[in-house]
Amino acid sequence: MEISIEPWKKLIVHEVIEYDFEDLVRIVLSQSRAAGGGIASMNWCNGLVFQHATFPDTESVVREKLKGTIHYSSVVFAKKDKFERQIVKENGTLNLVDVSANPIFFQLTEALKSAHAGRRS
Repeated sequence: MEISIEPWKKLIVHEVIEYDFEDLVRIVLSQSRAAGGGIASMNWCNGLVFQHATFPDTESVVREKLKGTIHYSSVVFAKKDKFERQIVKENGTLNLVDVSANPIFFQLTEALKSAHAGRRS
């Protein structure tokens, strides 16, 4: 048997939205409450918190994936220098997941920082 590991070749992000950290936490917690509660979570890597949305696996999306290209319909992010496992606010709790070991997420955060340098303080 032959085993082949073929890493992704390309990630295309179609929309990027940067928020202030407190604003993004407020948005995520209110969305979580509207969806029925539970503890919301977001990814943290390389000084950013973020969420990404993907497209449904239609025939054309799967074809792209098999060629090595991932498409994210959107990425929302905010700066958060230090990792914390949990952010507790009066309107809810947000868990952060350290995804730093994922090379795709690390490269994504580098690209986000580079593309949005100086836009927010």
